Amino acid sequence: MNKQTTRLLEQHFDTAFDAPDGIKKLRELILTLAMQGKLVPQDPDDQPASELLKEIEAEKKRLIKEGKIKPSKPLPPIKPEEIPLETQKKWFLVRLGDLGIAQTGTTPPTNNKTNYGNHIPFIGPGSIKDNKIDYSGEGLSPAGLLKGRLIEKNSVIMVCIGGSIGKHAINEVQITCNQQINALTPFKAVNFRFMFFALAAPFFQQKVLALAGGSATPIINKQKWASITIPMPPQNEQQRIVEKIDQLMARVDELEKLRNEREEKRLKIHAAAIDQLLSAKSDDDFAAAWGFITGNFDSLYSVKENVAELRKAILQLAVMGRLVPQDPNDQPASELLKEIEAEKKRLIKEGKIKPSKPLPPIKPEEFSFTIPKTWCWSKMGTTGYSRLGKMLDKSKNKGICKPYLRNTNVQWARFDLSDIKEMKFETSELDEFKILPGDLLICEGGEPGRCAIWNETSREIYFQKALHRVRPYPGIEVKYLAICLKVDAFTGNLNRYFTGATIKHFPGEKLINYIFPLPPSLEQQRIVEKVDQLMALCDKLERRLTDKTEKQAGLLNSLMAKV
Repeated sequence: MNKQTTRLLEQHFDTAFDAPDGIKKLRELILTLAMQGKLVPQDPDDQPASELLKEIEAEKKRLIKEGKIKPSKPLPPIKPEEIPLETQKKWFLVRLGDLGIAQTGTTPPTNNKTNYGNHIPFIGPGSIKDNKIDYSGEGLSPAGLLKGRLIEKNSVIMVCIGGSIGKHAINEVQITCNQQINALTPFKAVNFRFMFFALAAPFFQQKVLALAGGSATPIINKQKWASITIPMPPQNEQQRIVEKIDQLMARVDELEKLRNEREEKRLKIHAAAIDQLLSAKSDDDFAAAWGFITGNFDSLYSVKENVAELRKAILQLAVMGRLVPQDPNDQPASELLKEIEAEKKRLIKEGKIKPSKPLPPIKPEEFSFTIPKTWCWSKMGTTGYSRLGKMLDKSKNKGICKPYLRNTNVQWARFDLSDIKEMKFETSELDEFKILPGDLLICEGGEPGRCAIWNETSREIYFQKALHRVRPYPGIEVKYLAICLKVDAFTGNLNRYFTGATIKHFPGEKLINYIFPLPPSLEQQRIVEKVDQLMALCDKLERRLTDKTEKQAGLLNSLMAKV
């Protein structure tokens, strides 16, 4: 490795520490340099790799003569467009299958239990983890081995099908494999650990994926796999390359460990700070916790995970009455509820809403936490009028075709309107199921409680039975209701309102009894405004982090291009 390459590689170690996927790219760079002959210097006294090829050919003939392997058809000559990398003069290009015995595993009949036991490990894709083999699964019996394929130790095995295609390892003992694995047992003249690193190199992994095709389940058969070209150095250089890779990968492992420890420390410190903020018993405790966060803001929010947790904390503080100060001049929430009750009676009298049964009173044990004096605990059915949408029944529905929202159209705090269906409504149903600006749409199933506020004025749209529509009474901020649902969703408190074991539902009876802390009307407005401001700050933090990581990635890519 020349001095310039050494210097640039050292720079990569520093840059990769902060760059996204930097550790992964650094490992790929080391392997690429190794397969180009740039990782260790060439020795003029090394036997040329062409002599190594002669040794391989001699070993192959001997094994055929001894009956240990069968003669195979010669692999096609290598075309110029198949050359994967620019390599050194003493190297040669050869197809993978010319370097050893290539096999595909097989599975003995599973309906015959006598085929299985602990005589020899039986390896499948799930047994290969982090480039190592887990031998703890069920193996084959002596009878099963007769129906399987023996793979000698120090072979390289690789998954050849599915989402984990390309995953590989070296077996430390004799094994058998199922048909989802290809194996290469290198000839003695080939360093098996060099082969492992060659198969891990980006050029080989990319070729495997290219030959596997773009179907939903990629697969590469043994013939295609064995035809992939490999650059081969002289035998002594193979060993030097392996030793250098081991040395550099150990440094990368240490780098990764340090980075993980740093990130874990930031996450733990932030989690502790947020916990202190949310559990503060006094204003002084709250101020101290917030002071620690602001004093260490840049360090704590250098990772996106902490920004996501900050968003949750903001919403939790909002419903706890700690996000904005209370104003003693505000009308108490208890008076707001009296006004809502009067409004409800008026609407019933005018025939605009139907009378409903009184909701059961809220018991003290149902209070989740202590709220400010001007607040009170309330229920969704007390503060808003809710109903489910229209039942979709194609055999009975008659009338005018209208667009409607389904469960999948409602996401957290937004609507996905890319796929809007239509169904028929009778004229008498239009007012009943029409969505108006300011309506809160809540998922009844799927992810129960997921909600968004409809604010469009130019689109006429209706809703299906998979959704609840809540129309808050005057004095209730619909954005505040959405905040309460979001908080209870991520804290898990919302789960107590759901029914169903495997498929969860949020039935109307549960929705109207959903309990939440209600601030005075003016304070609701101040909370919503403050939440919007702080969420905009979080957006800015995430954009800054994205810009920073893109800059770091660009710097790393620029350095890699120079090597």
